Amino acid sequence: MNAEPLPTVRPTKDQLNRPLRDLRISVMDRCNFRCPYCMSDSIYHEGFSFLTPDERLSFDEIERVARVAAELGVTKLRLTGGEPLLRPNLPELVARLVRIPGIEDIALTTNGMLLARQVTALRAAGLHRVTVSLDSLDPAVFARMSGGRGDLQTVLDGIEAARAIGFPHGVKINTVVQRDVNDASVPKLLAQFRHTDVIVRLIEYMDVGNRNGWDRADVVTSREMMTRIDALWPLDPVSPAYRGEVATRYRYVDGGGEIGFISSVSAPFCGNCSRARLSSDGQLFTCLFATKGTDLRTVLRDADHAGEDEPLRQALAGIWHRRADRYSEERQERRFRAEASPEDRAGEKIEMHYIGG
Repeated sequence: MNAEPLPTVRPTKDQLNRPLRDLRISVMDRCNFRCPYCMSDSIYHEGFSFLTPDERLSFDEIERVARVAAELGVTKLRLTGGEPLLRPNLPELVARLVRIPGIEDIALTTNGMLLARQVTALRAAGLHRVTVSLDSLDPAVFARMSGGRGDLQTVLDGIEAARAIGFPHGVKINTVVQRDVNDASVPKLLAQFRHTDVIVRLIEYMDVGNRNGWDRADVVTSREMMTRIDALWPLDPVSPAYRGEVATRYRYVDGGGEIGFISSVSAPFCGNCSRARLSSDGQLFTCLFATKGTDLRTVLRDADHAGEDEPLRQALAGIWHRRADRYSEERQERRFRAEASPEDRAGEKIEMHYIGG
C-alpha cells in the first residue's frame, strides 16, 4: 500500500507564540471509576445524565479534526476520557488516526481496568504508548482514590500486559499525589516499578474543575517528593527530550530506571504549552483550566458544507491564534501577591473528566 502524501503544514501560533503541537481527544465522557478529585460519586451517580452516542463525535468526525489539526502542525495525539476504553471499537479509531500524514505519536490514557483485554488489538492498530492512572498500591488507598469502583490487581494485570506486548514508546504511570491521602504510599509504588521499563510520573494535585474541594495545603510539591525519594534512592536529572516536555525527568543513580515530576502548581509550564483538548461532544479547549470551549461539532455537521474541511480549518486555526491562556502562571503570580487570594477559585472551570487530563 502506498503511503499517503505528507500534508501541506500551515503552522499556527497563539498570542504568546506557542505552536499547536498536541491534541488530546476525549472519546468518552463516562468512566468506570469515581475518583474524588475528578468524578465524585456524589455528583456522578447512577442517575447522572451523560452524553448520548449521537451527541459524541463519531470516528469520522474525530478523524477529520485530527487530520486538519495535523495540517496546522499537530504531531501528537492522545486519546482520553472519562475512560476511553469504554468507547466501543476504539482500536478502529487508533488505526485510522495512525494513517494520518504528519501524526508521529498516538497515546492512550486509561485507568487500566479494561486494558488487559484490549491491549492486543490496540497494539495491532498501531498505538504508540500507554499511560495508566494509578494512585497507590495500598488496597485501601486505591479503593478510596478510585471511589471504590476499581480492582487493583486488574489494573496491575493491564500494566503487565502492556509491558509484555511492547508498545514502541513504552508504558507510563501517572500518580496524582495528595497530602495525607496517598503521599506516604508513593515509595511502595515506585519500588514496584523500579528496574522495569515503566516510568512513574508524580503529578501535583491540581485545582482542575470545581468539585474536588482543592486546597493548596493538600498539594505535595514536586520538590518535597523529590527530597523524600532522593533520600531512598538518589536521583540525577535527565535532559528534556523535547521543548515543552511536561514532566521534569530524573533517573535513579543505581540504574533503577526513570521517574518524572509534573509540577503545574509549584512550577507552572504554561510558557511552553502546545496542547489543545477536544471534548467527546466536539468542544475545543485551549487550556486544562478553561472556563469555556468552542463548538466544533456544529462546524463538522454543517449540512451546507458537508465534507468540506476549510471551515473546520479556519475555525481551528482561529481558535489557536486567539489563544492567550496561562492560568497556572497567573495563579502562581497571584500567590506571590496574596497568599489566600480568592481568585484561585475564580471562574467555573471545565471538569477534568469532560476533557481529559
